Amino acid sequence: MSTTTTTPVSRMTSLARAELTLLGRSKGTLFAALFVPLVLPLSVRSAAEEMDLTEVGLTPGTVVLPAAVGFSLLFAVYSALVGVFVVRREELVLKRLRTGELRDAEILGGSALPAALIGLVQCLVLTTACAALLDMSAPSAPHLAVLGLLLGLVMCAALAAVTAAFTRTAESAQVTPMPLLMVSMIGSGMFVPLELFPDQLASVCELLPLTPVVTLVRGGWTGDLSAYETLGALATAVAWTLLAVFAVRRRFRWEPRH
Repeated sequence: MSTTTTTPVSRMTSLARAELTLLGRSKGTLFAALFVPLVLPLSVRSAAEEMDLTEVGLTPGTVVLPAAVGFSLLFAVYSALVGVFVVRREELVLKRLRTGELRDAEILGGSALPAALIGLVQCLVLTTACAALLDMSAPSAPHLAVLGLLLGLVMCAALAAVTAAFTRTAESAQVTPMPLLMVSMIGSGMFVPLELFPDQLASVCELLPLTPVVTLVRGGWTGDLSAYETLGALATAVAWTLLAVFAVRRRFRWEPRH
């Protein structure tokens, strides 16, 4: 009599495949995840061309490219995963998964993998397209851009789980991500670089969750981030991620509210 041994990776991979199939059936989620991040950078480009960026050492490309990455993380990962977590909870999928071999972290990680991979591929495609269409040179510090992207993927997945914990229904999952979406788009340097903000306002906006991601990706291309600025961005991103993980451990709901 033989027994089949499973590993955390194999269990998460199996769950991710099933989740990818379910995600493909959700046309609204796919539209928001795939189409919206492709359109919004066009608006940023139009706005960037009207700004006086030379005084702060930026170009339209170094504004649009990080913004495109930010849009992908917000819509393809964060917003999409809020809906995924809530719908699976309300359909009792998460409850059933907990009765098997999967641990809680594996359930959340496996459920998040498809959206994270979609976001990663979309970021790479948008980055390549922006660099080519906006005639940008190769990144001066590519490791910063890669680090910013990876931190953003993990952080947005964790923040999605936190938001899902406070989201009652699948319908309200279309609304609860909006505060972070709006605050990030306005205050994280996506539409308007923080260099153009008043100093005091910029200092506050630097503490927003998505700001360090935009900062690191932009710094990866410009190469003008100091060690202090780099460490500050990394510390902010890690702090938000750890805070989100702590909140998920304390507040995440595995069953519908009665």
